[in-house]
Amino acid sequence: MLRLDDITVRYPGEEHPVLRDLSLTVAAGDLVGVHAPSGTGKTTLLKTAALLLPTERGSVQIDGVTPRGTGYRVPREMRRMLGIVFQSPRASTDGRLTLRRIIAAPLSHDRGFLRPRPSEQVEELADRVQLSADLLDRLPHQVSDGQLQRACLARALALDPRVLLCDEPTAMLDAPTTAVIMHLLREHAESGAAVLLASHDRALLDITCDATSSVSDLATPAVSSR
Repeated sequence: MLRLDDITVRYPGEEHPVLRDLSLTVAAGDLVGVHAPSGTGKTTLLKTAALLLPTERGSVQIDGVTPRGTGYRVPREMRRMLGIVFQSPRASTDGRLTLRRIIAAPLSHDRGFLRPRPSEQVEELADRVQLSADLLDRLPHQVSDGQLQRACLARALALDPRVLLCDEPTAMLDAPTTAVIMHLLREHAESGAAVLLASHDRALLDITCDATSSVSDLATPAVSSR
C-alpha cells in the first residue's frame, strides 16, 4: 500500500510549494489514476511517492512504514519495493548503456535475493513489454522513444515492486502497445501491488483505472510548473 498524508513539497529557494496538503492512498491490488496536465505537479508527486524528494510537511508510507530520509538514505529493502517509470525515457537512462543493461540494472544491485539468472530475466521482461530480442543490445540513440520507454517499464518491473509509479508511461507509444502496457499495469496491480498512474489523458485513466482523481482534487492548489 502507498499512502501520502497531507504532504507539502517545496523546492529549495522557491517561495511557493509545488504541492500543498496533498493526501492519497493506493491500496494493494489497486490501479489508481491521477489526471495531471502539464504544470500541476505530477512529476513532483511521483518523485515524492518514490522517496526521491523530501516533504516539507506530511508523510509517505509504504506498507504502513514511514521511512526516514530520501534516495539512498532509504533502506535498500524499502527501495527495492518501489518501481518508477519517468515521463522522459531519455532523461532517465544512461545513453552509454544498452537496453539489456538498462533493464538489468536493478538486478545487478539486488544482492541477497534468490532470482533467476539476470540474462534470462531480462529477456523475459523484454518479452512482457513487447521489446524484441534484437533491440536489447542497442544503445538508446539507436531505438525510438517508445522502445526506450518499454525498456524503462521492464526495468521498473524487474524486482516485482510492491508499489509501481508511472509518469505518462504510454505518452510515446502507439495505440496497440499502449493497450499492452496498460494490461501489464493492471496485471501487476492484480498480483497485489499498488499502482499509481499519472497522465494527462483522462479518458485512458477512466477506462483502465479503479479510481481517478485530479491533482487539484487531492491537494490545495499550489503555484508550480513542475
